[in-house]
Amino acid sequence: MIYFDHAATTPMHPAVIQTMNDTMAAFFGNPSSIHSYGRDAHTKLEEARQVIAEQLGVKAHEIIFNSGGTESDNTAIIGAAYAKQAEGKHIITTMIEHPAVIESMKFLEQQGFEVTYLPVDKKGQLFAEQVAEALRPDTILVSIMFANNETGNILPIPAIGELLKEHSAVFHTDAVQAYGKLMIDPSAFGIDMLSISAHKINGPKGVGFLYKRDGLSLPNLLHGGEQEEKRRAGTENLAGIAGMAKAISLLTPAEQSAHKQTYQQFAAQVFSVLQEKGVDYRLNGDPDSKLPHIINLQFPGVNSDLLLMKLDLKGIAISTGSACTAGNVEPSHVLEAMYGKEHPAVGESVRISFGLGNTEAEVQRFAEILAQTVLETKK
Repeated sequence: MIYFDHAATTPMHPAVIQTMNDTMAAFFGNPSSIHSYGRDAHTKLEEARQVIAEQLGVKAHEIIFNSGGTESDNTAIIGAAYAKQAEGKHIITTMIEHPAVIESMKFLEQQGFEVTYLPVDKKGQLFAEQVAEALRPDTILVSIMFANNETGNILPIPAIGELLKEHSAVFHTDAVQAYGKLMIDPSAFGIDMLSISAHKINGPKGVGFLYKRDGLSLPNLLHGGEQEEKRRAGTENLAGIAGMAKAISLLTPAEQSAHKQTYQQFAAQVFSVLQEKGVDYRLNGDPDSKLPHIINLQFPGVNSDLLLMKLDLKGIAISTGSACTAGNVEPSHVLEAMYGKEHPAVGESVRISFGLGNTEAEVQRFAEILAQTVLETKK
């Protein structure tokens, strides 16, 4: 099997698995217990929090552990809306957000909030000027993803953060896909809240965190115990958190730079083979501002679902878009936002995403099989 769907989820790094095994064996106490077992577990928890905070350049207590990106997005968006509703009920987001953001917005609309969904151009790109034009005195929240999970487009988060410094709206970004691929500085970028999920960075599923800057107050989404400084009830997933911290500790600037170069070479290799074999394809997204590990390709005249199934039977795993809509027959809302609902690209595009363990030989074999399969399917 060849796995090129790392934007959906990533295999755990061997060092992460070892860290989790060691943590489960040696630190089974509840971090909230006051006896030695609990204190040891609590120390382990806070060590992980410190590792994550230092990598992100924030204070340790600004990190809130949770179950992952979806909970982070829900907590940030719904929490900020409720906390600031006395100041207004207008929210700004985009048409290409992850379902965890889109569905949170739909929920808030049912509660009487007004949401502006900013459009993107045919490259799937958004501009800070659009946010400036949409801002109103009663705008209380702006939630825009750092990078898109289907096209890999990097959105102008620093520019948006800069313009929001003159406005009272809270700025949240879903950085689940961008984290570990780009250097992110919440303070420098004017980010108030940031969502992260461990399973996108070779960590475990079911764990993540929300960065929330000092001074920003949110109502709790979960009610119960006093964990996470009374901000997120529920016993912490210590093994998962330790595994996440280990995965993050491996994301050094040197490693990120090396991965970027490798993935760009992989993409160029795929393009080269497709061109050599005479395959007609189009790149969806902005080639001048995108994550290195994701390429989204349209193959005119080839149904993407059929292509996906044929490749799966040949031992190759890619996708047609967000894994969070798996099993859903609805077309990609991202491609619809870029091209319109009737554009052929909506039903003729696939996403290829590279990651840990992929090799040049795999890329070559994949590209050749992809080219052959596209040509066969188009006949």
